[in-house]
Amino acid sequence: MKAAVVVFPGSNCDRDLAVAFEQAGFDVSMVWHKDSALPAGVDIVGVPGGFSYGDYLRCGAIAAQSPICKAVVDHAERGGYAIGICNGFQILTETGVLPGALLRNAGLKYICRTVDLKVATADSVFTEGYNVGDVIGVPIAHHDGNYFADEATIKTLQDQDRVAFTYEDNPNGSVADIAGILSENRRVLGMMPHPERAADEGHGGTDGAAMFRALAGMVAAA
Repeated sequence: MKAAVVVFPGSNCDRDLAVAFEQAGFDVSMVWHKDSALPAGVDIVGVPGGFSYGDYLRCGAIAAQSPICKAVVDHAERGGYAIGICNGFQILTETGVLPGALLRNAGLKYICRTVDLKVATADSVFTEGYNVGDVIGVPIAHHDGNYFADEATIKTLQDQDRVAFTYEDNPNGSVADIAGILSENRRVLGMMPHPERAADEGHGGTDGAAMFRALAGMVAAA
């Protein structure tokens, strides 16, 4: 089982994500932003949190133009699995892999704490380790986590059961309380909260571990 974690200047959750993958049984490759190709045979790509390129211009906008992101987009368009967390979610929206945008938090302040998420669908490899309606505790750490999309896009996400997680007590103003969404083929997940920081007892909680176990189970079954 092979996972690739992309590393940008300013990434600060790349190692956390790699460890979460490794603990689930993946062989992990760290891939630099200037690389133009992903490792051969990669099963899933992780785009981590942090502050790629210092969040200059707009969060994720510069990273989305990097050589490796062209490979990530090609991987997703071929039906490959990918997960973008926090800044990674911002990057995936900037590339167009996922719809919408992440705006400045409604309260205009950086937020760092554990929040309650409700599992909105179990119909994806990322969420099948949970039951619909489960409430899990997952850390957030962002300044621009306010998910926005137009009414038509929100309706499409809801009608197609592509909202993965919602906030129980919306911390940032995200429309429809959305904390994470799925691509149309359900093989790409973008979410602002950090499941990789809730995958080890040493972090104070393991509610995110089920996601990585499910991903490993999917690859093993394939």
